Amino acid sequence: MEASLEETLQEGKLFRQINELIVAHLRDNNLNQVNRLPSSRITSLNPVFGKRFQLVCQAAAAAASATMIPLNTDVPPNRLLELVAKGLAVEREEVSRGVSFSSLLNSASGIPAAHGSLPLGSNAIDFRRVTLTMLCLVCDIYIIMHNTKGSSKTFPKHETKHVSDHKKFDSKTDTKWKLILERYAMYLLQNVARCARFSRDGRFVATGSSDTSIKLFEVSKTKQSMLTDARDGPVRPVIRTFYDHSQPINDLDFHPQNAILISGAKDNTIKFFDFSKTVARRAVRVIQDTHNVRSVSFHPSGEYLLAGTDHPIPHLYDINTFKCYLTANAHDPNNIAAINQACCFWLDMYVTASKDGSLGVWDGVTAQCIRPIVSAHGSMEATSASFTKDQRFILSCGKDSTVKLWEVGTGRLVKQYLGAVHKQQRCQAVFNDTEEFVLSIDEPNNEVVIWDALTAEKVAMWPSNHSGSPRWIDHSPTEAAFVTCGGDWSVRFWKEIQIQ
Repeated sequence: MEASLEETLQEGKLFRQINELIVAHLRDNNLNQVNRLPSSRITSLNPVFGKRFQLVCQAAAAAASATMIPLNTDVPPNRLLELVAKGLAVEREEVSRGVSFSSLLNSASGIPAAHGSLPLGSNAIDFRRVTLTMLCLVCDIYIIMHNTKGSSKTFPKHETKHVSDHKKFDSKTDTKWKLILERYAMYLLQNVARCARFSRDGRFVATGSSDTSIKLFEVSKTKQSMLTDARDGPVRPVIRTFYDHSQPINDLDFHPQNAILISGAKDNTIKFFDFSKTVARRAVRVIQDTHNVRSVSFHPSGEYLLAGTDHPIPHLYDINTFKCYLTANAHDPNNIAAINQACCFWLDMYVTASKDGSLGVWDGVTAQCIRPIVSAHGSMEATSASFTKDQRFILSCGKDSTVKLWEVGTGRLVKQYLGAVHKQQRCQAVFNDTEEFVLSIDEPNNEVVIWDALTAEKVAMWPSNHSGSPRWIDHSPTEAAFVTCGGDWSVRFWKEIQIQ
């Protein structure tokens, strides 16, 4: 596992270095060498290059935006050409000696074994040819990026169905009284469906409510229940219901390997439910925290969990010993607000979104906040934060009615997704399974809003079909499906419409 992690890190570093080289090359050279060539020569080398040459002047800015590399990246001029020339020289020299160029690559990382110090060899390199070839390649890449950026992608149409309610009604309750309770439950019972979470393999989704209940859905059965031609009668997507909290549920998460669901609630507890047992209704283990537990998240190893609470410092627990790890600098004046959400991260880092509008990236080893993003959402609450799959960016949402994308390494704001109002609830913003789109909620219009993740253009606004705006949205990590739940007690499942 350590070797695999090292390979992933090395590969990520290599891709970032390549992007930096391309951006710096376009920025510094501005294609001056190509400008001096006759247009007929350019066209003969690459017809597309000649026809759309006018686009290339914007290539540096477009490449920087698409790869999320700062335009002022600190790379020496012509470094890209130097490395390409050296690589071609070594390749030609090795081919002439009958040695495969791939043997020069490190098998673990794919990085040249003597990266940065490769000899040029005896064969002369046509530097102009290298320059022009690289510029043609970059131009083609830019044209693709330009066309993509100019027109946002279309989010596929989805169908939705009400799949369950969070209610404490007995089926034998008098019908008239039941109707009265249903009509006024928003005020009398507060059975708000407050949170939802998919499992990492996408097979299950769980929801938690103010009525202290937790419902576990099997996704395959949920999708089956949406078919109109079910021959075996109605399908029940809810496979488990748990009751063991005394206060409303705030958040849920699934263990990455085992059939364990955890919940955090206002009763200051984190509870473990074993859903492999069909008759289990109560928690098998309990962590008693000192504060209202607003957020829970398993570390991908499954050995630790992170809790965001009314305390300004995230609580990291060893799930075997229940030992809690806190920063030694717990009285840091920068950490004064309750945490709305805390999300774990493979590389022993985690991110928090706080009620004072700030975000924080924390080192899981030292429990220190290593990158505070103060006033990420101004003075309004930051309500959610999560890492992208490649672990380079943080997607956050706040009560300032913005969704933002931040670079982890620098804390730089790289994208804003505007046009959805969320000022009241602890609203979420999530990526779809491919991270091509961002989804969130517009409260006044009671809509699900979707943006193109790359262009930040709003591409869809769908009625939520809830009575009142949803309180929570979560997307499956493995397929085109998501779930919404809200103040009308209901849970709705959404899936892409398959075109026959």
